Amino acid sequence: MLRIDDGRPAPLGATWDGGGVNFAVFSAHATAVDLCLFDPTGRKEIQRIRMPARTEDVYHCYVTGVLPGQLYGLRAHGPYEPEHGHRFNPHKLLIDPYARELFGWVRWHDAMFGYRVGAHRGDLTMDRRDSAQMAPKSVVVDPAATWGDDRPPHRPWSDTIIYEAHVKGLTISNEGIAPTARGTYAALGHPAIVDHLVKLGVTAVELLPIHAFADDRFLLERGLRNYWGYSTLNFFAPEPRFMGDGGANGLRSAIRTLHSAGIEVILDVVYNHTCEGNSLGPTLSWRGLDNAVYYKTPFEAPRATWDSTGTGNTLDLPHPRVLQMVMDSLRHWVESYHVDGFRFDLASSLAQDPFDFNQRSGFLQAVAQDPVLSQVKLIAEPWDVGDGGYRVGGFPSGWAEWNDTWRDTVRGFWRGDPNKLSDLARALTGSREIYEISRRHPWASVQFVCSHDGFTLHDLVSYNDRHNEANAEDNRDGHTHNLSWNCGEEGPTQDAGVNATRASQKRNLLATLMLSIGTPMMLMGDELSRTQNGNNNAYAQDNEISWLDWQEGAARDPALLEFTRTLTRLRKDYTSFRRTIYLSGKVLPESGLKDIYWLAPEGREMTPDDWNEDLRRALGMQIGNEGHGERRFLILMNAAPEDVDFILPADFNVQAFVHVFNTRLEEGLVRDDPFILKPGASFNLMARSMAVFEHSAGAKS
Repeated sequence: MLRIDDGRPAPLGATWDGGGVNFAVFSAHATAVDLCLFDPTGRKEIQRIRMPARTEDVYHCYVTGVLPGQLYGLRAHGPYEPEHGHRFNPHKLLIDPYARELFGWVRWHDAMFGYRVGAHRGDLTMDRRDSAQMAPKSVVVDPAATWGDDRPPHRPWSDTIIYEAHVKGLTISNEGIAPTARGTYAALGHPAIVDHLVKLGVTAVELLPIHAFADDRFLLERGLRNYWGYSTLNFFAPEPRFMGDGGANGLRSAIRTLHSAGIEVILDVVYNHTCEGNSLGPTLSWRGLDNAVYYKTPFEAPRATWDSTGTGNTLDLPHPRVLQMVMDSLRHWVESYHVDGFRFDLASSLAQDPFDFNQRSGFLQAVAQDPVLSQVKLIAEPWDVGDGGYRVGGFPSGWAEWNDTWRDTVRGFWRGDPNKLSDLARALTGSREIYEISRRHPWASVQFVCSHDGFTLHDLVSYNDRHNEANAEDNRDGHTHNLSWNCGEEGPTQDAGVNATRASQKRNLLATLMLSIGTPMMLMGDELSRTQNGNNNAYAQDNEISWLDWQEGAARDPALLEFTRTLTRLRKDYTSFRRTIYLSGKVLPESGLKDIYWLAPEGREMTPDDWNEDLRRALGMQIGNEGHGERRFLILMNAAPEDVDFILPADFNVQAFVHVFNTRLEEGLVRDDPFILKPGASFNLMARSMAVFEHSAGAKS
């Protein structure tokens, strides 16, 4: 027998205390809120309770006898006045924005919309069909979790190497995992995955969205699904499709296992918009609870939604209750799941106050002062699609950022584009001109050759053009600005010369990534030559196009995995590649040497004329001159289609450099009879290659 009392207005959501459940939901404009309890199938509504109490803008009640596992939903009463931004419709069952788990999925039907779909344009007359049969249900959970001796690694930023991955895409085809576990959260902690990551040398896994998300209706109608997950349905609940037998505890167990291996877990999170779309979108949660509060609307047309995200809506983070929801969600993932950081999708939208980017926005200030969130890794995707939304370098101290200028510079250089040396020098040394102005360190630059959004590494060197036909959008979707080069033939080829060039180019790009100062990020499967067959926008491809084929990828370039491992070891072993202070070109008093030398192949330091020479494509960088046990390195790069004789300046203050690494070698390491480069001598730097030399005072010629 259930007993209903007023309960408390905090915390929001459903909170079980051992005797019953306190339910609390915010709505500033609702006139009443109903709590609907469902049977275990989610098909039958067994009791509807009008929440008896309202404290300020929170409706609440306490129900004695309700246990964890109970399915529930909400119905909100209030004005249905689209012209004023209000979309209350009690015929629509709503997901609790604070639900910790969801049951079921969105089953698309016109009843999921608050207005009559199919009416003439502009007609938003209320739809009175009940949506409960098609709507996911919220789940009461037991908040207790056993973590044992879990200790987050707390990796310094300067030691971080990120691996961007997808829960299902990484695990679904790995034959070392039981078929029933593949594609689930638990699979992330399987030895087959953890051992690969440890040997690869990465220190953090950045997971594409695992907040509960919806498959867009238009995708299902095309026979596709939302694979990436940038269509959030709830900010607190893990996506059910990855649950498997382990449920949410499978995710906790995987995180604990990754932590024990020294690997952090970073979540890609989407707080800039939701799956409810524009003013013609469905009513699933926030829209039905208080559309005028949760979403930004134009001042002159509140029936519409403000869209700086390209998805139809933008969450109104300047509103204190919306900001509270985002902050509560972030803390939930840190405290309940022990995640180590977040990558914020379209982060510029989060810092709008109210419609323009502001470094002192409520969101950025709230995160900075939060005792939990200020201690985890924070990464911004520093742009959105609105006016003034491109903000690379614009985030404050404490934040790292995806650096697309690094990506474009490095891609362009190795493609052989003219006039790239100055940009390359800035990219190799941490993009000081971008980040130092906000007093941030080189690690603030999260550098990547490839990410989920675009070509894989193998496709970057195999295709000049996108091939997105599988997306059923007539190949009109995805980027056209790829800065890719197919090395002479589009797509797969049996031409040995083309394949050799592609192999060398992949190694050049990976070596530049790992030996640049900043924070490197690899894309899942690039170490195994994963291909998407030229698709550079595989957001809807929940199939072999996106999944990592462990066997086929390894067979395509068998030595690339060991090459990548060699690079991560180089980076970890030597602080020259993990600097926390920018290089300046000034003489160091402790050694009498500059902290960096830029060298021309002709046997001199680079001159202004050299930097401005459009067709110059070879450059030398010498670093590690601080002394105190620092190892000195010479890195030579040649993006030209012909070999270059690189002369070490005759007056260089060094006895000899030993050739230790070369991208023309399958596994990278120079193992036999390494070349000794002395001042005044030259080294044949092969076309489209990169060579690394280590200083050795005792080397003999």
